[in-house]
Amino acid sequence: MADSAVTASPSVIPAREGTAADTGPGPSARRANRVMILVAVATAVTSAALGLVEMPDPVVGLVVILATILLMLAGVPVGIAILAAGGAGLWKLAGFDAMAVTFEDVPFATTASWSLSVIPLFIFMGIALGKFNLTTKLFDAAQQWMGKLPGGLAIATNFAGAGLAAASGSSIAISYALGRITIPEMLRANYKPSLAVGVVAMAGTLGMLIPPSVVLVVYAGAAGTAIGPQLLAALVPGLVLAVAFAVLILVRSALDPTLAPRIESSDITWRSRLGSLPGITPLALIIAVIIGGMYTGFFTPTEAGAFGALLAVLLGWLFGGGDRNLRRLGTTLVACLRETVAGVASIFLLLIGVHVLTRTVALSGLADLMADTVTGMGLSRIAFLFVLIIVFLILGMFMDSLAMILLTVPVLMPVLSALDIDMIWYGVFMVILVEIGLVTPPIGMLSYIVHRLTQHPEVNLGRTVHLSDVFKGTAWFIIAGLAVLTALIFWPDLALWLPGQSNAG
Repeated sequence: MADSAVTASPSVIPAREGTAADTGPGPSARRANRVMILVAVATAVTSAALGLVEMPDPVVGLVVILATILLMLAGVPVGIAILAAGGAGLWKLAGFDAMAVTFEDVPFATTASWSLSVIPLFIFMGIALGKFNLTTKLFDAAQQWMGKLPGGLAIATNFAGAGLAAASGSSIAISYALGRITIPEMLRANYKPSLAVGVVAMAGTLGMLIPPSVVLVVYAGAAGTAIGPQLLAALVPGLVLAVAFAVLILVRSALDPTLAPRIESSDITWRSRLGSLPGITPLALIIAVIIGGMYTGFFTPTEAGAFGALLAVLLGWLFGGGDRNLRRLGTTLVACLRETVAGVASIFLLLIGVHVLTRTVALSGLADLMADTVTGMGLSRIAFLFVLIIVFLILGMFMDSLAMILLTVPVLMPVLSALDIDMIWYGVFMVILVEIGLVTPPIGMLSYIVHRLTQHPEVNLGRTVHLSDVFKGTAWFIIAGLAVLTALIFWPDLALWLPGQSNAG
């Protein structure tokens, strides 16, 4: 499921846990408190300005965007932040009655959609795959097939992340699950910490790209694109990104053997490699059914999600290990349903918020003003997209993925239309970009999560892993990701070819 569907954007990265000897808040905690106070004051001032100061309509739209960002930085959940700021903007622009009518109409009109019914199915499938332990053997299989290569453990981690992306779709979940298993293995093999933690963080970024991706479905709902083609459009760029990361690891490890010393691989044989395949067969079958069904047009995206969820339950119960009794099946299903309901509620709140924000931005005229400004500047499609790369890398320092997507789509749609940028293509471009933004310093959320994970003794094996190691390790992968983005800009068919060949709709 999507990261921000289950976690609110942190206003600041929390300080390291104190020890028993701590007697009060340390410098980091005091800095965090000061930041929170400043954000709260700025939010109050912005809200007061929105309610009391007369201003042109486009400025109201701009203030609404600013208020939304400030609320998220203050720790308010993303959906509520968007709803609150968007509602206040509507009240300012059109009065209380218009705001009330919007809040009455939008929740049902937004969520009562057949196409969005794929969201709970994809979320349920990802949770079920984890609950039934169908994803646990991915790294072992990848290690068997990639372990003898230079940097083999890191390459195995990378491709295991790609496999988990098709099962989970959550960057945070992938990085955390992989890190617990793979970072100790790489450190035990004397890999440099920067490579070990860097590959874990970047493997997590594949979570929102390789289908089935809930984030792409949410984007499709916000941008009005067809869900089937939108999911298929991300498949080739996602695989290209995974391969680019693997090639980077291979080349760097071959040029600098101290980065990733070769492991003892006498126990890796063709017999052991083939023996690892049955463990990943259920997951491979589910992915093949979903992607193949949508590509051939045999399934709609919702039907593909339903079959994927059904297969996850049946194959997990039969082949996931544990007791094959009805009691275990029922208990696991209840747990999956409970988590699915929580995830779906959060995502639908986000979608309701973005539709309110869309109305506010449209009413303010901000989006049209931006479109006129960009066209008046004479920026070409390529120049505008490179400017967006810089903007989103900055936004990624303090906002999560869905927040960036849902906050900017309503504003940018007229600009994208004026520059004749395909919205399906743009969805892939944006997801790659915001995922890279999640690891960029100084406040890349995934980088801090991986660093926090490495502070556990069972993960770091007694070695010190600094935050600088994480940023140093991800820097090379960011360059590779930006190279793939550049290729996507100059060759749009990288994303558009597969949907054009399919019968998905």
